[in-house]
Amino acid sequence: MASAVASAAFRLPLATLRFSSPSPWISLQHSTIWTRHLRRITTASSMSQQTSETDASRTNDENSAEKPDDVVVQYVVLRRDLIDSWPLGSVVTQGCHASVAAIWSFKDDPVTLQYCDPQRIDSMHKVTLEVKGETQMLNLSEKLKSGGISHKVWMEQPENIPTCIATKPYPKSQVSPFFKKLKLCK
Repeated sequence: MASAVASAAFRLPLATLRFSSPSPWISLQHSTIWTRHLRRITTASSMSQQTSETDASRTNDENSAEKPDDVVVQYVVLRRDLIDSWPLGSVVTQGCHASVAAIWSFKDDPVTLQYCDPQRIDSMHKVTLEVKGETQMLNLSEKLKSGGISHKVWMEQPENIPTCIATKPYPKSQVSPFFKKLKLCK
């Protein structure tokens, strides 16, 4: 009988699995399963069999492919002056508009496709930050442009007011340096 190790002290018997689709029973002999929160569960008929070189190299490849600290994230930046003067719902709506517009504008980008993948749709990551006002927002947009970071500046119409910036999804390590000096939106 195979067993799954979820942590050092937690073992689950795992001879067969039944998926929600009308597929037949599936028996797992030896494989690696990733949960949606990037926790690895390794199954094998004997846990001592995992010490082979191929298993070690496979584990290293999987860990380097997607590190938890390099999660795909979308940054949304709101204006503090609008948060203080507009109804909260209106400001949240501006962030939603910018986020959807950035996703749609870069819908064919491989990282955006990964971010919106149906198997990952319930584990999206967003970071919502704030700038003081319009000048800081436009300066941030220029900084992002010069750094090659694709983003959308949402302009409220018909007033033509820049209200929010949203990036396309990026690996966090690639985009976070542009936002280090900004505060979390509270």
